[in-house]
Amino acid sequence: MNAIVQHAPELPLSKRLKSGTTNDHDSVDSLVMGSQPFQDLNRYGRFLLLQHRFHGAINALYQDPALNALLPGLSELPRFDAVCADLRDLGLDVPATPAAVHPASSYAALGWLYCSEGSNIGAAFLFKETQQIGLGADNGARHLAAHPDGRKLHWRQFVALLDGLELSGEQQAQAIQGARDAFDFYKAALKDVFAGV
Repeated sequence: MNAIVQHAPELPLSKRLKSGTTNDHDSVDSLVMGSQPFQDLNRYGRFLLLQHRFHGAINALYQDPALNALLPGLSELPRFDAVCADLRDLGLDVPATPAAVHPASSYAALGWLYCSEGSNIGAAFLFKETQQIGLGADNGARHLAAHPDGRKLHWRQFVALLDGLELSGEQQAQAIQGARDAFDFYKAALKDVFAGV
């Protein structure tokens, strides 16, 4: 008698992205906290420059027509302008907008957006830390403040859009690689911004 082989159900894209980038995420988390960005306003200013570099590089993705067709409402989510406002709140010069990243495909771009939007969940802890140095949602920490719908609801809505996409295995692989590229970009930018500080 032949044994019945049960195949595990296909993981949704968000789960594949999470499992495919766990080490990348953990290393970024360690690097960020190791840089002590909330020790004082000077170090937090460096952190804002890091955020400016990342969010500036991906800002154009939020306006991309193809990506907005895949993820309706995407154009309402970028945080680059809030980062610029945070820099001004601290009396810092706002650098020129960084060169835009150009993921290999719209599917790779999904991975970049997954990293950006996913960071909003972790930002709850970071936002609390900014309050210890006198900052908040209206002064210096705008880009870390919760989405008007709340962090968890906003994230669930974003994940539902991702998981509702019908992607081939190759397209999912491109998304995972895009997420890894985003984490690598962030790590390189962090090391550069905090070098010698």
